[in-house]
Amino acid sequence: MQNTDTMTNTYIDRISDIVAAQRQFFAEGATLDLRFRIDALKILRDAIKKWERPLADALWQDLHKSYEEAYLTELSIVLGEIDNHLRHLRRWAAPERRRTPLKLFPSSSRIITEPLGTVLIVAPWNYPVQLLLNPLVGAISAGCTAVLKPSPYTPHVAQTLEAMLREAFADSEQYIAVVQGNREVNTALFEERFDLIFLTGSPALGRIAMNAAAHHLTPVVLELGGKSPCIVDSDADIALAARRIAWGKCLNAGQTCIAPDYVLVHRDRKQALVEALAREFKALLGDDPQQSKHYVRIVNERAFDRLTGYLEGCNILCGGRTDRSDRYIEPTVIDGVTPVSAVIKEEIFGPILPILTFDATIEAIYYVRMHEKPLALYYFGSKRRAKEVLRLTSSGGACINDTIMHIANDNIPFGGVGNSGMSAYHGRDSFLAFSHRRSVVSTPTWIDLPFRYMPYKWWKVVKRLL
Repeated sequence: MQNTDTMTNTYIDRISDIVAAQRQFFAEGATLDLRFRIDALKILRDAIKKWERPLADALWQDLHKSYEEAYLTELSIVLGEIDNHLRHLRRWAAPERRRTPLKLFPSSSRIITEPLGTVLIVAPWNYPVQLLLNPLVGAISAGCTAVLKPSPYTPHVAQTLEAMLREAFADSEQYIAVVQGNREVNTALFEERFDLIFLTGSPALGRIAMNAAAHHLTPVVLELGGKSPCIVDSDADIALAARRIAWGKCLNAGQTCIAPDYVLVHRDRKQALVEALAREFKALLGDDPQQSKHYVRIVNERAFDRLTGYLEGCNILCGGRTDRSDRYIEPTVIDGVTPVSAVIKEEIFGPILPILTFDATIEAIYYVRMHEKPLALYYFGSKRRAKEVLRLTSSGGACINDTIMHIANDNIPFGGVGNSGMSAYHGRDSFLAFSHRRSVVSTPTWIDLPFRYMPYKWWKVVKRLL
């Protein structure tokens, strides 16, 4: 590992030159060619396959993420995204004919899709491979050049990604460049003029990026977080709900932007749910989760201290064991919290699951509505009540009788709303996120109708047409 300060200063000194080189390369038009984009996607796919083991090893070093979880939640998702774009890119990029009204006769109308230009992609630490490379797939597919900023909190992954991309694209920073460093590097990047900023992170970082983007009127895609609720109704299948909630909370040790953040359970089913959750945590991770190779660690001591602070003054219903030297926190279910408790007010981003109760479904709906719109909402219960919950709430995405799984379908958009983000990606939506849809009206020269010209002699006819 390089000295952090030296690395930071090195990249800060080069950022303006990298952006200028990418703008020049984009202006030359190479990325407009669909063959160029398809070849680049194949290069990225081959690189991920070649570097599969080094990337998995780096994820283990930084997060104690097992190979199986690394492949399922990071590598396979990116590879699937690439394959989806390779299958459909020519169709997505083709001009779309649109109906032209009679008042524009004899013109025709179409939409052509063009790349935005040079883009910045800022990734977080919790899924440091997937959340850097998945947006990159969209940027390549759309025909953009890209500056990538990995998270410094997963340094082994960041260095491995940079080495992989440098090798794959032959050190072609004019097309794809990786910039490493801390917040000072972020600040330097945000001062540059990009054609799009794509950021995955906290709402606080999203505000910083959006404020910086406003200076250049740069569009932004913000994939943020928030407190994703999980509602367990009176008619829910408790055993199934517990299994799927426990899995969603154990995945990446709860360090997932769409992890179930807290549970709203019908008062009559609370005890049964807590007991079922304890059984499911044991089934997933064994009697001692610290010994499981499939249980991720908290990213750093600062995050560990924040999370263990949430446990103070709470009633621990199951779990609760911690080890700061190993950055280990056992999956833990708590109650005894109030709406003003820190664990209820702040996004948890860890393996702690508060339980709140309600007596009628409308109470749970009202609780969700009175807080910021979450990135995900999970409901366990009947289809009839689920429809009502969806109708009366708002969230970036949702699952009925499941958790997490909506992110796995690249045929539907993934994104937030309100405080949890703006715009969406995955599949065609990734292609569109990095594109501009340009409306074109083509008018022939063989006829020139006089209706639109002054002094409007044909006004009565024109008015009727309009």
